[in-house]
Amino acid sequence: MEAPINPWSSQQTDDIEKLFSLFGIEHISAIEGILPKVPSFISRGVVVGHRDYRVIAEAIRDKRPFHILTGFMPSGHPHLGHLMVMKEVVWHVQQGGSGYITIADREAHAVRDISWQQCEHFGKEYLQCLFALGYRGRTYFQSRNNALKDLAFEAATRVNFSELQAIYGFSDETSLAHAESVITQVADILFPQVDSYPAPTLVPVGIDQDPHIRLTRGIAHKLRMFTVEERDGYISVRSKNAPEEALAEVHRKFPGSRKYQGHVDIPRAGCAEVNAEVRKIEIAHGGYGFYTPSSTYHRFIPGLQGGKMSSSIPESTITFSEPDDVVRKKVMGAFTGGRATLAEQKELGGEPEKCPVFLLNLFHMVEDDAELAEIHRRCRGGELMCGQCKKETTERVLAFIHDFREKMEASAHMVKVE
Repeated sequence: MEAPINPWSSQQTDDIEKLFSLFGIEHISAIEGILPKVPSFISRGVVVGHRDYRVIAEAIRDKRPFHILTGFMPSGHPHLGHLMVMKEVVWHVQQGGSGYITIADREAHAVRDISWQQCEHFGKEYLQCLFALGYRGRTYFQSRNNALKDLAFEAATRVNFSELQAIYGFSDETSLAHAESVITQVADILFPQVDSYPAPTLVPVGIDQDPHIRLTRGIAHKLRMFTVEERDGYISVRSKNAPEEALAEVHRKFPGSRKYQGHVDIPRAGCAEVNAEVRKIEIAHGGYGFYTPSSTYHRFIPGLQGGKMSSSIPESTITFSEPDDVVRKKVMGAFTGGRATLAEQKELGGEPEKCPVFLLNLFHMVEDDAELAEIHRRCRGGELMCGQCKKETTERVLAFIHDFREKMEASAHMVKVE
């Protein structure tokens, strides 16, 4: 049996293709031609996979409602590794999405043993970063959201511990608080549809967070009153736990339909039309009417010393409060995709695709595609030496951080703890 993905590990997940194959994740290229405008995080190959992103892309294209949610575990200061998913959220809000951000303080307290006071302090820093990037939408801390806790309790009725063991590899030593933090994250993902209205919901994550997505998709389905299935020549609406009156209303809604024990068959109808009406009936009878959440998966920006950029490995990343001399030392001391000697570098060229310094530019520091392509060409052609590239990148990083700090300070008043 394949080992489960560990969402709390600081180790890099390397074999993305294998994970895609194992867990049924599609390549993002499958939705080409739907988005009116392709963002750089897709065109540059940062976001590489998805589950059901097509419904989000179509909502953007057709200007229909959708939600965008993600969460941050406040286990340390925010750093450059967190910016990609933040940018993805901001972009989708700008395309018309209703934004939700959760600060996963329950998870940080249960999994990392971070004090509640530290959780609040770090959580506020994350929110400052988001507002500095232009985020507009709802934000909340898990521990302070009573509606979220109620939803988590309801979600917990649809999962048992053996399922959590299979997905996460939990053992007899796993604390109940750790397991509860997982169910809280399920509630986070479904919360926009309860707080606002049922609509397609996107959750952008790193590949290591896919277990949360798979668990939530299953629970969202279990919490529905009906299953709508397209059969040969008709649509079948099957009751899972719907009141008898709700099933009768489905029958009344579609003249010519046939009602049986536990299901209604509807000839000459479109699946989308039936789904929409069944969802309305379900909500009217006290159900949730959840859309199954969608997800996108981004590559991790590599740590400056290789591996994963992580708060738990300080030398791997750059926070936004570090002094300039520390930032300079970290970038200048980073691993590169260079050759063993200067002569080999000039003859064979560098390997920018393997270089944390080049990827730092690709992810964040160089917005212009033509400029990035020129850096790639010079590196690959042996014209740009690693030392010079590090110096140029250091200046970009420092300029970015100085500007970003100012934006964070200007957005501090927007942060609210709720």
